[in-house]
Amino acid sequence: MSVQVAALLGEAGAIARRLPGFEPRPQQLQMASAVEECLARSGRLMVEAGTGTGKSFAYLVPAIQRILSHRERVVVCTNTIALQEQLIDKDIPLLNAVIPDEFSAVLVKGRGNYVSLRRLRLASERADRLLGGEEERHSLELIEDWAYRTTDGTRSTLPQLPREQVWEHAQSDAGNCLGRRCPNHDACFYQAARRRMENGDLLVCNHALFFSDLALRRIGRGFLPDYRHVILDEAHAIEDVAGEHFGARLAESRVLHLLRTLHDARQHKGGLWTVRVQDGGEGTIQQAILAVDRCREASEAFFGDLWRWHQSAGGAGRVREAGIVGNALTPALSELAALLALVRERASSDGDAAEVNAWQQRTADMAAAADALVAQSLAGCVYWVEAGGRRKAHGGARPDVALVSAAVDVGPVLRENLFGREVSVVMTSATLSTRPGDFRHTAVALGCDDPSTLHVGSPFDYANQVELYLDVSMPEPSSPSYVEALADRVLRHIDETDGGAFVLFTSIDTMHNVAELASHELITRGHPLHVQGLGVPNRLLIERFRQDERSVLFGVSSFWQGIDVRGRALRNVIITRLPFEVPDLPLVQARQELVQSRGGNAFMDDQLPRAILRFKQGFGRLVRSADDAGRVVVLDPRIATKRYGRMFLDALPEGIEPRIIRAPEEERFDEGPSYDGPSSD
Repeated sequence: MSVQVAALLGEAGAIARRLPGFEPRPQQLQMASAVEECLARSGRLMVEAGTGTGKSFAYLVPAIQRILSHRERVVVCTNTIALQEQLIDKDIPLLNAVIPDEFSAVLVKGRGNYVSLRRLRLASERADRLLGGEEERHSLELIEDWAYRTTDGTRSTLPQLPREQVWEHAQSDAGNCLGRRCPNHDACFYQAARRRMENGDLLVCNHALFFSDLALRRIGRGFLPDYRHVILDEAHAIEDVAGEHFGARLAESRVLHLLRTLHDARQHKGGLWTVRVQDGGEGTIQQAILAVDRCREASEAFFGDLWRWHQSAGGAGRVREAGIVGNALTPALSELAALLALVRERASSDGDAAEVNAWQQRTADMAAAADALVAQSLAGCVYWVEAGGRRKAHGGARPDVALVSAAVDVGPVLRENLFGREVSVVMTSATLSTRPGDFRHTAVALGCDDPSTLHVGSPFDYANQVELYLDVSMPEPSSPSYVEALADRVLRHIDETDGGAFVLFTSIDTMHNVAELASHELITRGHPLHVQGLGVPNRLLIERFRQDERSVLFGVSSFWQGIDVRGRALRNVIITRLPFEVPDLPLVQARQELVQSRGGNAFMDDQLPRAILRFKQGFGRLVRSADDAGRVVVLDPRIATKRYGRMFLDALPEGIEPRIIRAPEEERFDEGPSYDGPSSD
């Protein structure tokens, strides 16, 4: 480790002198040394660092030293907004204060997060023909009021809008940007942010933006400036995020939203009604309006056919062959795109031409997406139909339908477009290995050949901070009494800590069924119940949970990871089932088929490692600081009765001794029988 890095992170270092309560941690120093070495040799490094290691300083300090010594740009990516805010608002400013040499750090956001003052003014001038109801007008007024006060022009500081979609009329967009011809160019928030990014030494962004850039670089359209090093924090999420960006999605709601933006047939309003054209151009606009109506009919037929196919096919909607429905949507959208190009040519101002250009690009992109998805021309992808979510705006009985594809194996794509480049790549998370030191599953999944690896444990005293209980008294999930038994056990275990509980589910339906059975009893006992997926944003659910120490939160998927609740507010994590993926989901099926086609075992090589990593994430919700303590309860008997159960336990931090609950009536939290391993059944 270099003298500079040690001087910052050491016992009497600059950080310790500046930050009250900072204690040097051997794990942090070990990780910082490995990161520094990786950056020096343009290597590939995977670091699993337990909670409390101080991962951010462990990679930021060597990254900044690399910037200062070699003037090489570093990109740091996170998966959650919370970690981004921690880096930008706390960690990096502190390091800027203690490091004498100057470096610039920039938070990079997608272009659509910035307001365009020109577009906002244009929308305001044409609101009567552009917007429909009173709530849309009020939303635009809120944006205008905010635009006069904002200092950075990003949506994160914008108040809640009655109609969120109105933002689209004011956001910055590459398709309708006038560049230096824009009257607001010098005051443009996005252009100012881009200049800061181009001159920035340390760029912080989210995974979605990074992999969007990576996908665009394949066709020569990347937007991030060149960089020499990338550090991917929360790296357990890389595979899922990358898979989405190297696939495609066409949702009926998005198509209809674009068409309504152009022409609202019921109110005779919309973008096309606002465009000013040269003499003779009015006829082209009328043709485009008629083409919008034809697209609406084609969309209804296209997505209606997909919905009927989905109903008749059953299962999870996987599409195994091309051309399952006729595709009148692509020709209709292509015709509209061609007419919009003509309208653009006849526009009477640069501003109008820019607006139409953006619509034309979006329309052409949707036409291409429909064609690629129906023809299944995206190599290496699995395809499926999704049906759910909000009902259609016109009140029809059919749910929103989408045709989706995702990369089955992101490894080859990342190998070519990330790991095959001359850049250093550091990946870190608390959950990258299926057991200490075993990174094989993650490395193979990401296409990272022969990376350097490092496992550093947590400095926390898990043996004294965490009690682990394995409740093997539950019936099988296929049992008719399963949901009732699950609700009963959940109530019993919540009682043991007087609330303060996360209850983690693997099925939305099961979660809602248990909530229905348990809600009255919980409320009667004084436990406010917060349930994911009932219209309340996840961020607000967490805020409400923190406010009352007797609260209970039921969650699925996203609540297994990335949630940070410290102190007494969370003292009980109840894992209802081992988090195996739903086996009939199209992407899960396709991954298993790929493993089998390569001679592997789908369960041992794919399903089990993924479940172990997710289990570690769920377990990790409990202890977020040295002062946290509580219990984790597993209500899935397989962890004690199946051979593979031991692998879940072996993946947990050292020092934790599980206790078995063999019957719901026994004194559960006295010293129970020692765990003697899973049976051989």
